[in-house]
Amino acid sequence: MKKTIAILAGDGIGPEIINATLVVLERINKCFGHEIIPHVGLVGGDAYDKFGTHLPDETIELCQNSSAILFGAVGGSVNDSNNPRYKNVEKNVILGLRKKFDLFANLRPLKVMPVAIKKSPLKSNIIAGVDVLIVRELVSGIYFGPQRQYESVDGRVAEDTNRYSEMEIERILRVGFESAVRRRKKVTIVDKANVLETSRLWRAVTEIIKKEFSDVSVEYMYIDNAVMQLVSNPTGFDVIITDNMFGDIMSDLGGAVVGSIGLLPSASLNKQGFGMYEPVHGSAPDIAKKNIANPTAQILSLAMMLRYTFRLESEARVIEKAIVDAWIMGKKTKDLTSAGEPWVGTKEFAEVVSSLIDN
Repeated sequence: MKKTIAILAGDGIGPEIINATLVVLERINKCFGHEIIPHVGLVGGDAYDKFGTHLPDETIELCQNSSAILFGAVGGSVNDSNNPRYKNVEKNVILGLRKKFDLFANLRPLKVMPVAIKKSPLKSNIIAGVDVLIVRELVSGIYFGPQRQYESVDGRVAEDTNRYSEMEIERILRVGFESAVRRRKKVTIVDKANVLETSRLWRAVTEIIKKEFSDVSVEYMYIDNAVMQLVSNPTGFDVIITDNMFGDIMSDLGGAVVGSIGLLPSASLNKQGFGMYEPVHGSAPDIAKKNIANPTAQILSLAMMLRYTFRLESEARVIEKAIVDAWIMGKKTKDLTSAGEPWVGTKEFAEVVSSLIDN
């Protein structure tokens, strides 16, 4: 296979974990005879320095000419929120790419790895065996609806509009139901239908779509109950389908459930199968350039790219197994170790994983 992918490392630990992941990609190319060629583009702070914008046209063009995007992270520290180099960078870059390429389907697997069980704040008997897929609608809802602030007799007023069309709901439901068919055939729709009109439309459309998937069981759950269930009975979920805001909340909570947000990859796909693959965590500027960041989520994002965009299931599984084998050998990054326990750096972990990959 010969393909081109866009590499957008971004800010903070982004360049480190991307470089580590490219070591693994190089090994995959060598062992399986592929030519998946990375081409680097600028986003975030470096793009602003060179082009005066966080998401330059040159980068968009690179993405348009690629088969997929492997994305690192963008953003500075809390103190950088008003610095033009980082101000609104997440919105400009991440939301910009999602909207530009209509990346409406966000897949976020939550799978408990044995190496991280002790890192979870939950008891091991609660989280053992957790394997959940969150399917989040990504280009509509309250994050993309009309927003405004204005003055009134009561002072300043802010408005954010939560809007969904039937088409937008239907297409994300299909992604979720089709995923459930390949898993344990259970779907949970997370909403707030007792309050929100958009949630009531979600339920109405679900009632239509579920007739096409008679072997998939469907349950509805309010967001407040869903987050409680995710920490008290996470094995009760298989596929969660939800809107943009609720999906944001649940997937971040999932990072705590599995023990480390540094283990969570994601895929954002459009109808044609083009995707952006990125770790769920942020740019973590406080640990940048220290060779201590955990590249696991970034490497797993590469595995998701191979699986979903290139349909290379064997290669994806080889990467996932190599990561687990590295942990079994005792090769863990600092965030997964206890005080006094030996650990390896970002680069070293990737090299170990790479060495364990074979056809």
